[in-house]
Amino acid sequence: MADEKNDMTIERSLSDDNMADLKSLDTDALKLAEMGYQQDLKRNFSVWSVLGIGFSLTNSWWGISAALVTGINSGGPVLIIYGLILMCLISICVGISLSELASAFPNAGGQYFWANELAPRKYANFASYLTGWVAWAGSIFTSASVALGTASAAVGCYQLAHPDFVILPWHLVVAYQVINAFAFIFNCYGRILPTVATVALYTSLISFFVTLIVVPARAPTHQDAVFVFANFVNNTGWASNGIAFIVGLINTNYAFACLDCATHMAEEVHRPEKMIPIAIMGTVAIGFVTAWFYSVSMFFSMQSLEDLFSTLTGVPILQLYYQALSNTAGAIFLETMIIATGVGCLIASHTWQSRLCWSFARDRGVPFAGFLSHVHPKLDVPVQAHFVSCVIVGALGCLYLGSYTAFNSMVTGCIVLLYISYAIPVTCLLIRGRNNIAHGPFWMGSIGLFSNYILLIWTLFTFIMYSFPAIQPVLPNNMNYVSAVYGVVAFIIAVDWFARGRKHYRGQAARHEDATLLREQEVVREHNVVR
Repeated sequence: MADEKNDMTIERSLSDDNMADLKSLDTDALKLAEMGYQQDLKRNFSVWSVLGIGFSLTNSWWGISAALVTGINSGGPVLIIYGLILMCLISICVGISLSELASAFPNAGGQYFWANELAPRKYANFASYLTGWVAWAGSIFTSASVALGTASAAVGCYQLAHPDFVILPWHLVVAYQVINAFAFIFNCYGRILPTVATVALYTSLISFFVTLIVVPARAPTHQDAVFVFANFVNNTGWASNGIAFIVGLINTNYAFACLDCATHMAEEVHRPEKMIPIAIMGTVAIGFVTAWFYSVSMFFSMQSLEDLFSTLTGVPILQLYYQALSNTAGAIFLETMIIATGVGCLIASHTWQSRLCWSFARDRGVPFAGFLSHVHPKLDVPVQAHFVSCVIVGALGCLYLGSYTAFNSMVTGCIVLLYISYAIPVTCLLIRGRNNIAHGPFWMGSIGLFSNYILLIWTLFTFIMYSFPAIQPVLPNNMNYVSAVYGVVAFIIAVDWFARGRKHYRGQAARHEDATLLREQEVVREHNVVR
């Protein structure tokens, strides 16, 4: 009775909002303890800041700009306009599949944790281990691609301002390393990350609206609807336009990559079972609207498609800006907004890859797990996991000096690796039975089942078709080496599994035992707080 009176007194002394936050915090921490984890990070993120990180990373309209060099040769306007619609529909299915699992199992581990919970006990540890490695590799390669895209934009601006300047590979490598190091700084301070994520979201949206208005308004002439909606370009050497279209889909697929980003912030936001699905589906919605209208606007404003193919800047969208504005300073200004958006994208990618590494290290999924799973008590970020991830990204950038084709194949592989990391837990879910788990607030029933199958079919499709060479005839300098990327990743996983992982990985059984103890500790802690 005394305890009940104390509880009533405390509740009356708090505002309704504060009491709701306290209850949410206690509930969130208790749910996390039931999964076998302690609350190591503070829940400083709101749904807007999580959406900011999710969209800043996916950033569909920026992805179209960065990867336009691929799309315009493998289908031209038709590929971009209709490819975006196709990829939006597929991404809705991917988003629903991820949101259902994130709502049922809100955990920073994301897909590797889901695989561990859903897979048959005999295979749970390896399924989870494989998923974690593939997901982290995909995040590393994504950061490399974002850094390269932003570096290319920066060097391209310099070339446009200095027409006699000839771009060499080392110029891009230097710019790549500078941008990667600059973005690294922002993820070293946990308190500012929610603000940085929100600023990055608004930077992207403001840049989008400015470009959407300025370019069409300043363009001296405009293309007709036939050029925008029916002009197919095939400069790939493939005799089949269908194959050319498929290999070019990497461009629009890249615009919707990394949808799992928000799931790895589940331990830094209140009520993640509701907020994470909002962030994921919001990312898809905002991404399609911005990317599609941006693409239509840019193609209507284009003056010469051929000039984009041969631009000395190496950045087709910069050349398009220059065509429309007929002004070097104006084109560079618009491209600078692209660069600022790209930096925000890279910051979000660093956040994502560090959370993946840190959460995976908690379960001893990577070497030096004790070092990588540490959270700095004052900075409130996994500094070691962040540092190591960024060092690997920097090392990958040096490969550009050796082989442009090999580097781009590795970047292309990030798309498929992420799909594989989604497909493993979804497959486990279907094997276990969708109705044999406790559903979260976001559950789509038969629509979710349909989305699961679409995700699996698309993963298999991309694994095969994105391995095709982008250009014919195939030569050593234009070969698609993405299969080699898969081989290297598989080799690293196999070596670490047999050398260390199978003995030391904290899998399903050990985590469930820890969960019982942690739950008891969390109940005692909450009781003491109330008293």
